[in-house]
Amino acid sequence: MDMTEFAVEQAISTMWNRYDEPLSLNEIADSAILSKFYFSRVFRTKTGTSPGRFLAAIRLHRAKNLLLESPISVTEVAFRVGYNSLGTFTSRFTRSVGVSPGRYRVMSQSGRHALLDGERPAPPGRCTIRGVVRANESEQPLRIYVGAFSSPVVEGLPVSCDILYGPGPYVLRDVPAGVWYVRARPRLGRW
Repeated sequence: MDMTEFAVEQAISTMWNRYDEPLSLNEIADSAILSKFYFSRVFRTKTGTSPGRFLAAIRLHRAKNLLLESPISVTEVAFRVGYNSLGTFTSRFTRSVGVSPGRYRVMSQSGRHALLDGERPAPPGRCTIRGVVRANESEQPLRIYVGAFSSPVVEGLPVSCDILYGPGPYVLRDVPAGVWYVRARPRLGRW
């Protein structure tokens, strides 16, 4: 591992450990022991995204978990993941996920998924992506969401998705030509 990879890993570790704090670019760069301008360039080169977008993705990931796994209010979720404004949290969550935090919670609890419920028409397709999700055996039911995204950071709705009820093959249909990032996210529990 070269020095820049180590610096990026240090920064990512800081983001995961302190996502609930109002972290500035200077603080993140300091954790990597680099100037903020050099750090920003190195981080983007190594991860494909900016430090700010990466931190936002961590916060939204934690918010999704809290919405699914706890009964706390959306306002409390917003504050626990580092937002000082419910409005900012709600607008960023909605822009990234495609539905509001409250609706995300209700849809997930009822087993509904926006793309499968026909709320968004499929784009003109050009290809199909097939693959296999492997996971350790689990005694609990496991639902796995697989999607193709335009960015290495999971943001917005995927251009195509599949839901698996345990490890196995997935199919992403009608994927337009281009570069896509396939991401999978498991969720334990009943559906």
